[in-house]
Amino acid sequence: MKVLHTSDWHLGQQFYEHSRAQEQQVFLDWLINILQTQSIDLLLIAGDIYHTATPPASAEQQLYSFIKQAKQFCPNLHIVIIAGNHDSANRIETAKPLLQLCDTHVVGRFNKHAPEQVVKSITTKNGTAHVVAMPFLRAADITMTADTSYQQAVAQAYQQALDHAKPLATQAPLILMGHLHAKGGDISSDSERNISIGGFEAINANIFSQSADYVALGHLHKAQCVAKSEHIRYSGTPLPMSFSEKNYQHQVLIAEFEGKKLTAVKPLYVPRHQQLILLPEKGGTTLNHLCELINALTFNPEEAPCYIRLRLNASETSSQFRTAIDEALADKPVLFCGIERVNQQQTNDEPHFSDLGNIEQLDPMTLLSLAFSQQVNTDEAVPDEVKDCLALVINSMDEEANI
Repeated sequence: MKVLHTSDWHLGQQFYEHSRAQEQQVFLDWLINILQTQSIDLLLIAGDIYHTATPPASAEQQLYSFIKQAKQFCPNLHIVIIAGNHDSANRIETAKPLLQLCDTHVVGRFNKHAPEQVVKSITTKNGTAHVVAMPFLRAADITMTADTSYQQAVAQAYQQALDHAKPLATQAPLILMGHLHAKGGDISSDSERNISIGGFEAINANIFSQSADYVALGHLHKAQCVAKSEHIRYSGTPLPMSFSEKNYQHQVLIAEFEGKKLTAVKPLYVPRHQQLILLPEKGGTTLNHLCELINALTFNPEEAPCYIRLRLNASETSSQFRTAIDEALADKPVLFCGIERVNQQQTNDEPHFSDLGNIEQLDPMTLLSLAFSQQVNTDEAVPDEVKDCLALVINSMDEEANI
């Protein structure tokens, strides 16, 4: 049996105000070809299907058209989709009855009173797989008390689901899907905010490492193993979600099974339809040098326009800098993604706000630390009880936004 693992499609995303619909469609067309040529039995999409809880209608149409076409080209294909922190649980669940007609199983929310509902037994032409399809867990979905932390409550939820799945999977693979930040996972530098902060930040990978034959995770955009375990994987996003990901080899993963045994996990690299250009690669530069770098660029006329982001020294005082840059970019096949004003004196670990677009990329814990040091005490760390209080606020806001 062959299983393809992917996640974090973020359909409907505007990349610096540029639509990615065509770029994402190129990926989906490529994926359908892979499903067909690789004879995939089971497709796992581990959350963040959409970029927001209220995606444009075109993004939903893109997903449903993909499923329809995938089934046309691969009639025996089965699909499992879970909701991520960017997705609306209700929106994901709404289409469940219709998608079941296409052998597509969707799970938007975990019911703590019926944990067996996330367990899907799927019979493919090359064998059966038992899938624990665990969506992103919000505080309201799990049992938290004064004596139970978020991590403990998440572990309990996973254990309850696994307790239902394990008796079924004595001879067939047990596959666990999740959308979370597993402790030890390497995040890309500015592409995703931690889904939880403070005491809620990351979940220990041992909650699923002992039971599952393969763990298909979503949320972190960088493809990687977790806890040095080959069978616990993030597939990463198939497209770069920020300029920090410009040098990643984005991929999907194919897990192969013989009976219950996982025999191989192979990456398939996603061709990049639109390139990312960051000038200069590190630090900032003067206006004259920046224009020289732009003018030195060469382009393939047969390729799609590139995204370009520029980095200008904060000390640059010319009031005509934008006019000069616009002239340098004129008639070049690029999509402009803004200018960062770089302070040459700042240290690498100090966040800066010269580009207001970067503020939303700072996680709330960083902002809390900055405010605490400036307003309360510059020598002490933020108390844990303050972190936990902010964590509760952020999680409750996320729940309201995704209803």
